[in-house]
Amino acid sequence: MNFTTIIEQIGAVAVHGNADVEVASVCIDSREASGGSCFVALGGTQADGHAFIADAVRRGAVAVVCRELPRELDPSVCYAVAKCSSCAAGLAAAAFYGNPSRELALVGVTGTNGKTTTATLLYHLFSALGYKVGLISTVAYFVNDEQLEATHTTPDAATINRLLRRMVACGCAYCFMEVSSHAIAQRRIAGLRFAGGVFTNVTHDHLDYHKTFEEYIRAKKAFFDDLPPEAFALTNADDRNGRVMVQNSKAQVKTYALRTPADFKCRIVEQRLDGMLLEVNGTELWTRLIGDFNAYNVSAICGAAILLGAPRGEVLRIVSTLGAVAGRFEYVRSRGGLTAIVDYAHTPDALKNVLGTLNRLRRSGQKITTVVGCGGDRDRTKRPIMARVAAEGSDRLVLTGDNPRSEAPQDIISEMYAGLDDDARRKTLSIVERREAIKAAVMLADKDDLILVAGKGHECYQIIGKEKRHFDDRETLQEVFAELGK
Repeated sequence: MNFTTIIEQIGAVAVHGNADVEVASVCIDSREASGGSCFVALGGTQADGHAFIADAVRRGAVAVVCRELPRELDPSVCYAVAKCSSCAAGLAAAAFYGNPSRELALVGVTGTNGKTTTATLLYHLFSALGYKVGLISTVAYFVNDEQLEATHTTPDAATINRLLRRMVACGCAYCFMEVSSHAIAQRRIAGLRFAGGVFTNVTHDHLDYHKTFEEYIRAKKAFFDDLPPEAFALTNADDRNGRVMVQNSKAQVKTYALRTPADFKCRIVEQRLDGMLLEVNGTELWTRLIGDFNAYNVSAICGAAILLGAPRGEVLRIVSTLGAVAGRFEYVRSRGGLTAIVDYAHTPDALKNVLGTLNRLRRSGQKITTVVGCGGDRDRTKRPIMARVAAEGSDRLVLTGDNPRSEAPQDIISEMYAGLDDDARRKTLSIVERREAIKAAVMLADKDDLILVAGKGHECYQIIGKEKRHFDDRETLQEVFAELGK
């Protein structure tokens, strides 16, 4: 592609050098630059991409998009100055890959909790309807039935557009994508055309990045503000910020709810540990998913599918066949009958929802033991709240390590422990090593008890310092079950 096309797409305010050069790739990481690359220098939270312009040029970049020109200009390189380099990255990537989001129906799912389940089940639903479908989620990226490793909930603009182009090339008609607040704030989705957006809920999270809850809400809302008139905006009417999200949206606004009147109204008829009987707009369906939070997810899935034109009867039939998403209320059972649930719940609200479901469904005499930690280098304000919520919903609590990153695991646990009163502390253990914490929970549990291992869900690693070590809660539970003969 000629660089002049990218210059036009990003609305460059100034150009230095010969723009008549052919661009072979677009990248935002200078280490990925090669002969013919266009390097986009982003501001970044950890490092400023402008500091790596020279490195990208040394590696072969022939074009650079930046917010400020470097002091030394290479005469063989064309530099385009953009008002917002983050927006320019999305626009440049979309242009380079031929605007693939316009060749399929792209649906974004945003919110604090439920993004992965909603996006993933929509992927499975439309696959079952006979379509080729793509998925961009926390757990995995899918190009039809080809699975790729997920690196971020919402990847960078170049990766998104590269994935979408692959999806279009293999005939995908739909793509369902998780849209994180970070991605919205950092303009990673600039240049994409969405056919629809789904709002799940907004609760306490990511204040390490957004600083205030108001800023966090504004980031989510910006996604709906930018939806085109022909798109749909499906929002959770029961969430107190559900209406706020769509109040300025030009898209067709629709609602789903359990408690209030909505376009897609769901009611829980019956709930057990093996599933729920739901009534969606007057029609009953059985689902293997459980919990109020999953009833909301099912409502959102049905609503989005119908808004995309899928036949209502087929949607309800297929939804009743769908199972849990990896690491989302996923059962791990021992040969002796002990039941553990692995869940990604890493916010106070998500943890409260999971424990609330377990408490409503447990039999008389069943005890709940919860194993949970908090990630390092992330929102510290939620740590005492997480511990307090876990203690309130559990008979026993084991505080442990999660992904400590650069922080000392014991320091994180101490901040969690500070949220407990004396009664809660009497039923709480602190065990830094996550495997030992899970083992202690299994040792404490009787045959009919329930164990919740929360926080990491599908993740198969722990980040300790800068090292990423293999660790999977589900594997560890099976190993401990065998080791203890439970």
